[in-house]
Order: sequence, then structure tokens, then C-alpha cells
Amino acid sequence: MAVLPIRIMGDPVLHAPASPVGEVDDEVRQLVADMFETMDAAPGVGLAAPQVGVGLRIYTYSYEDDEGAPWRGVIVNPELWMRPLEPGEPDPEEESEGCLSVPGERFPLRRSDSVMVTGTDLDGAPVRIEVDGWRARIMQHEFDHLDGVLYIDRLSGADAKTMQKVARKRGWGRPGLSWMPGVDDLDA
Repeated sequence: MAVLPIRIMGDPVLHAPASPVGEVDDEVRQLVADMFETMDAAPGVGLAAPQVGVGLRIYTYSYEDDEGAPWRGVIVNPELWMRPLEPGEPDPEEESEGCLSVPGERFPLRRSDSVMVTGTDLDGAPVRIEVDGWRARIMQHEFDHLDGVLYIDRLSGADAKTMQKVARKRGWGRPGLSWMPGVDDLDA
């Protein structure tokens, strides 16, 4: 297994719909192993294949709830269904999220509180996940990556303007930028 560089906003693979996975072969299995290694090193709670430069419909996730119960897996060719969004402004305390492709930034974003995801695992067995709360947020965030959408693309108003300023200041928004988990100090 290897830690892979994570692409930063502006890289074309992050802004294009990913392709369905045909056959799950050893190359795909190795990619998923590397994605878990990269996600853990970052550290993150999810990682989509486009974030490591591979335009395939795969994402990994890993999260421990308040009681320390682990929740970890991979979904190949996922489909997402979600409960309609509740109206109103997002709560900055409860609904802020970040993204490994927008390192170091967090913004509040309204997401559906309940989702169902279907797809397959690496053995081709069907996967069906019904979750709510933070786990539903993770599923929506990673699924967005497979459609070429970053969570910052969903921001509006002052948060969208702030993000534009951050991107300009950091030189983001152009192809070829990445960072290496465990190597790059993003706070420097």
C-alpha cells in the first residue's frame, strides 16, 4: 500500500464526472488499498478516487461515532438517494465540513440528514447503506466528488466569497496542484 498525493481544487479530475468501474480487478483493489492508506494518513473520513487523480466511481469512508464504534468501507459505482433538505441556513457548529481537496478550510453547508447508498464492494457483492447524521453527510460529500462537485461549489453568499479569496491567496484553482499526506505541512 502507498500514500497517494491528494489533488487540490482546480485539478480537472476533480471537476469532471467520474466513469463507472467496469471489472474490479487487482488494479482497482490496489487503488482502494492505497485510498484507505491515503485517507488514514491525511487524516480524513472519506476519500473519492478523483481526489487521488483517478476518474473512477469509487469512494472509501471511515468514521468512529461518539462511542468509538468504527464504520469503514468502500463503495464501487454508488447510487445515492436522499431525504429532501430542510429549509434554512446551515448551523456553523453542527453543519460545517471540510475536504481533503480544499485542505485546511471548513464551511457550513446544508445537507440532507438521511441517505441511502447502493453499489457494490470489491467482490461485486451488493452494498446498501442507510444512514443519517454525520454519516449521511460523508456519503453525500464523497458522492459529490464522483459527479465533479466539490462542497465549496455548493457555497453561496459570504462563504463563497471567502472561499474565492482563500483560493486566490493560496494559488489554488489551477491544474496540477496536490499535497502529500504525512509529508506536506499545510499549516506552514
